[in-house]
Amino acid sequence: MAGLGSGGWRQARDATMKKILSGLAGLSVLAASAAYALPEPGGIDMQPAASALAEEVHFFHNGILMPVMTVISLLVLALLLWVMVRYNSKANPVAQKFSHNTLVEIIWTGIPILILLIIALPSFELLYKEGVTPDGKQVVTRGDGQTVDFVFANDFPDSRMVKRADHLQVLIDTGAERRTLKNRKDFKVEGWGERDLVVSLNEPAPAGSSVILRGGRSTQNVSGCPMSKRFIDACEKEVVLAPTMTLKVSGYQWGWTYSYPDFGDFEYSSNMLPEDQTTPELYRFAVDNRVVIPVGESIRVTTTARDVIHSWALPNFALKIDAVPGRFNETWFRAEKEGVYYGQCSEICGIRHSFMPIAVEVVSRPKFEAWVDSQRALAGLDPMFIDDNVKLAQAGASAAAE
Repeated sequence: MAGLGSGGWRQARDATMKKILSGLAGLSVLAASAAYALPEPGGIDMQPAASALAEEVHFFHNGILMPVMTVISLLVLALLLWVMVRYNSKANPVAQKFSHNTLVEIIWTGIPILILLIIALPSFELLYKEGVTPDGKQVVTRGDGQTVDFVFANDFPDSRMVKRADHLQVLIDTGAERRTLKNRKDFKVEGWGERDLVVSLNEPAPAGSSVILRGGRSTQNVSGCPMSKRFIDACEKEVVLAPTMTLKVSGYQWGWTYSYPDFGDFEYSSNMLPEDQTTPELYRFAVDNRVVIPVGESIRVTTTARDVIHSWALPNFALKIDAVPGRFNETWFRAEKEGVYYGQCSEICGIRHSFMPIAVEVVSRPKFEAWVDSQRALAGLDPMFIDDNVKLAQAGASAAAE
């Protein structure tokens, strides 16, 4: 594009924007009929998980907290009934003279401590995963049918270096299939904790396939792992890659402002749609401008507020973070499937607190790029992803040649 004159550039830009806007017309029709997640009237369970991390939160609640609470409630009920029957005035007319029992006091002190430990250990891990933005990275190399040794640059800070087998993933992608290799069974690693890790495959990667090395301290269970495996910690783990973009969220009375600093820092406001402009099911959830993010990518979210404390919450992603005036809070999430997901402000912020909905539309990467270019055009910026398919093809060809 550098060789085009100003007139040629304007013509190319106009042609590209026509293509983008025509594509967005189809996208808006798709979005209108896209699957969306809303609270179920009369429902007692949590909203369906739309991320692997939300699945872990649901397991912590359904698989750990609920059984513990149920057992404690039944035990207390049984003790109350036993005391009422065994020690009432008819069954026991002469009261006992003792005032304490050392063994019983040790038991009723020790058991709660053990219960708290059972709850605390997985909760600490879950809080860590939610609170620490992942910094994993991946290296993709083209297989040639002969090479078995591949190098992963372990250039993280010392406290975040790849030092264990669960910090490193090796995948083979043939185009038709993506396979995760097993440590020691399919490959071995030399140099744990050093600046360069050497991954040696037992068999060469097929010619034309991609050898993907993913490394990082932030890991989570693969989405869809059944509860039976979660109980015995047998789920397949995956390294979570660092965020590919940042979403800046600012709350105000009563709506949200969003900006995308990685794509020109364009900004727009999002407010609740009036009742006559949406359906009864979506009233108080639908907004005039949704958040749009790409599927399958880590998204960094920073929040703040202009006036009072708000809270940006998306139940489908087990996401809730306060937006506080004068400071930035940070969290992250990764959507596993496309659709529209709804939330609401979760901090009582004033008389219209219940009129601050949140709508996030998860789309494919090409649709996200088209949407970004449309927003840049509205902000008076040039397209960012013009002829991007050509550039990606060229990058892939050069990588294969190397």
